[in-house]
Amino acid sequence: MATSAIGPGFLTQTSVFTSQFAASFGFVILASIILDIGAQINIWRIIAVSEKRAQDIANMVFPGLGYFLALLIVIGGLAFNIGNIAGAGLGFNVLFGIDVKTGAIVSALIAIGIFLSKEAGKAMDRFTQILGLLMIGLTLYVAIKSAPPVGEAVIRTFAPVVEEKDRAAFFMAIVTLVGGTVGGYITFAGGHRLLDAGMKGPDALPQVTRSSVSGILITAMMRTVLFLAAFGVVAAGLALDTKNPPASVFKLAAGDIGFKLFGVVMWAAAITSVVGSAYTSVSFIRTFSEKLEKNHKWIIIGFIIVSTIVFALIGRPVKTLILVGALNGFILPIALGIMLIAAYKSKIVGNYKHPLWLTIFGALVVGVMSYMGGVTLLKEIPKLFI
Repeated sequence: MATSAIGPGFLTQTSVFTSQFAASFGFVILASIILDIGAQINIWRIIAVSEKRAQDIANMVFPGLGYFLALLIVIGGLAFNIGNIAGAGLGFNVLFGIDVKTGAIVSALIAIGIFLSKEAGKAMDRFTQILGLLMIGLTLYVAIKSAPPVGEAVIRTFAPVVEEKDRAAFFMAIVTLVGGTVGGYITFAGGHRLLDAGMKGPDALPQVTRSSVSGILITAMMRTVLFLAAFGVVAAGLALDTKNPPASVFKLAAGDIGFKLFGVVMWAAAITSVVGSAYTSVSFIRTFSEKLEKNHKWIIIGFIIVSTIVFALIGRPVKTLILVGALNGFILPIALGIMLIAAYKSKIVGNYKHPLWLTIFGALVVGVMSYMGGVTLLKEIPKLFI
């Protein structure tokens, strides 16, 4: 789940918003962490105790609702995966100087190789864990080199300074971060993976809850380290390259070595997100028929191939990555709302009693995300097309 969240869009969004809001972006990260935890604990617990995937739960809440949710997730996952494939190609381009599209194809073949492995589940888990640690370590090095004013970042995390005219943009930043961390397919990447790993039922709830929170904290750690790296560059009065904001953070902070490190981080972030996006998106349709279930591995491979072909044809602009993150943020209130209703249906969860405080927490997340999503849709999304 964490490495699915940390992709090219994650790197781009964090860099762009740090450049826009400077130290006050720390508040956006803090707010998003709270909303992320409220959403993910609820969703993972309900999936685990029901021992069913989200689309099947939704169909039990209201017939046909699961198909609608699956459609939203698959479309969002495919859009994200096009950016992920592009990011992997860009990482190869920075590291080895090869054409971005060639790098994307090679990366897609590596991802496909993971799913062709006899131990695909274990291979996927180990692969993402190793690259996740590598990403955090390298970005921490760049953050140290950029020497950000940490004191100011801490103060503005709890007392942000935002002008009235920038409030809608501030809301969009929160919606985009939440959407990029637990929106769309991402929160289900972990919930569905736990089911496949056999971690389900009421007895597994303590471990499921710990896992859901640790996934958010790992993502938050990477987000904070990248924010500090970018803030150090911005605070020094340097401007980020609008064509590739995260690459310029690494290069301005640590020179040519930093640029090469960016290549490693970008590739690691992208390829793990390719794996997570393909796996989770297909997990939303595989239970609809025995034929889909039987051939789900080949459908995952087809999902990766289609993403690669689309990228080769149309590419990946920075604005698209921000837009997709925001749109996935709109899916979250729908998905979480369905799960909260399911938590009180005995035919889905049996004798399980969902804690009242979690229901209230989840309902607040639905309300806050719906409100900020509405403001974003009306005032900020149109600006991306100007």
